[in-house]
Amino acid sequence: MPVTLANGAVTLTDGILMANDDSITTGVSMAPVTATNKPIIQPEGDERVPQAGVARANLAPSFDKPEGTTEDGWAERHKNQSDHDGIIYPWDTFVGFRRLGFGYFLSLFSVLIIHANFSYPTLPSVFPDPLFRIYIAAIHKCKHGSDSGTYDTEGRFIPQKFEDILSKYGKGKHGLTMWDLWDFHKGQRLLVDPIGWGGQIFEWLATYLMLWPEDGITRKEDVRGIFDGSFFYTIAARRKVERPRSKVGAVVDYRVVLVPVLIQGSLWVDERRSSG
Repeated sequence: MPVTLANGAVTLTDGILMANDDSITTGVSMAPVTATNKPIIQPEGDERVPQAGVARANLAPSFDKPEGTTEDGWAERHKNQSDHDGIIYPWDTFVGFRRLGFGYFLSLFSVLIIHANFSYPTLPSVFPDPLFRIYIAAIHKCKHGSDSGTYDTEGRFIPQKFEDILSKYGKGKHGLTMWDLWDFHKGQRLLVDPIGWGGQIFEWLATYLMLWPEDGITRKEDVRGIFDGSFFYTIAARRKVERPRSKVGAVVDYRVVLVPVLIQGSLWVDERRSSG
């Protein structure tokens, strides 16, 4: 007998949810989360992204952008967009955050979080670096748990995992709201992984603050542009034109306080509803 889950979005028949083509079982009644958080299924014969589960080392494609970012010759430009020494210094990170519109406080805080955690795993020696430099050649060692899995342990992009973010948590939208991101955080958390939990919150909160969509929905392709780095240049150019950097920084630093307050308020409302 068909059973409709509380959200009305998924129907289970005889305890099993069949995929779109009725050939793959993606959910069972004994584990409702497998029915509500459905992985993306590329229709049979749709070859926009061939072998979407295979990690890409030089491309970040999606079903909407099968060739990845192509605007302004991004792939070719990206080869030369570095300082050619393979090292990220704390002041490089600070300048980068400032150009993205973050204020002094949040830029300094980001430097502390990023370099305190990412420097040592990338070092070519066993001795800590007093300058807290990050060596790009070993940046894959900085992958943490409780993430989306879009990057594999070698730092390659997996289209299937990226699409799964929207499929599982987007609720049919072509993007994610702040509340969707909170559901994403809860859904991806691994057991006893405080570094991963903190890293995920820091990264996605910074992404949301940086994009700050007017309708509250972070667009899928904007997020993909964050993954491959192309959208950082768009944001930096936009911040430079919109208003003076000091004003932008003040606005962004204000939001970093506002967003956690809203999240905590949402959790309080949920608790009140549950207790009622």
